[in-house]
Amino acid sequence: MTEDNSSLIDKSALEAPLSDVVYQRLLEAIYSGGMAPGTVVNEVAIAREYGVSRGPVREAVRRLQGIQIVSREPYLKARVVELSAESALELFQMRMGLEGVACYLAAERMSDADIDRLMRDVELDYQRRLKGSSEAESVHFDLHERIVRASGNKRIIAALCEDLYHLLRIYRRHSGSVLVRKEDAFEEHRQIVMALRSRDPHLAESLMRSHISRAANHIAQQLRP
Repeated sequence: MTEDNSSLIDKSALEAPLSDVVYQRLLEAIYSGGMAPGTVVNEVAIAREYGVSRGPVREAVRRLQGIQIVSREPYLKARVVELSAESALELFQMRMGLEGVACYLAAERMSDADIDRLMRDVELDYQRRLKGSSEAESVHFDLHERIVRASGNKRIIAALCEDLYHLLRIYRRHSGSVLVRKEDAFEEHRQIVMALRSRDPHLAESLMRSHISRAANHIAQQLRP
């Protein structure tokens, strides 16, 4: 972990259970790359760095295992999950189906105001990231999550925004780490929102599937030896 976490557990954080605070901080470290894939999760070192006992750290690590971000094989140390081309393809293939349907439903169900707000947020997020603004990391914007939740389908929401959300986010962050892909992804996002605005569910679904397929091919190329 590369950043200074000496003040992470502050007074405001203490209002929440310590295990929740540690869990969120570890998630942030993994998302940001501070704890890279394959990094050993040293509970003693984390407890010392955060200034807490091992109990909250142990509980936080157990929760990370539950959402498949930390893996622990018998007789081996816990590690941040390794990214593989095969696992990425399986996850993205699932996303193609579920997010395609979610986009279809969102085109029928989102209000005009929500779609306009989504377009503004897409463009604002792109400008932040293009400038390399630190605000881009502190302001979390997720077009995919917004569309999935707007679909109103509880099972799709549970599958993509709860059970696998964190693992998907890590893979998606990795797939969008190259500037060229960032620019392509932004234009694809704009086209998807324009299809939503046109109330064309078939086009919206097709564009979302194509967008995820391109991301899957991109990350598979990056992760293959």
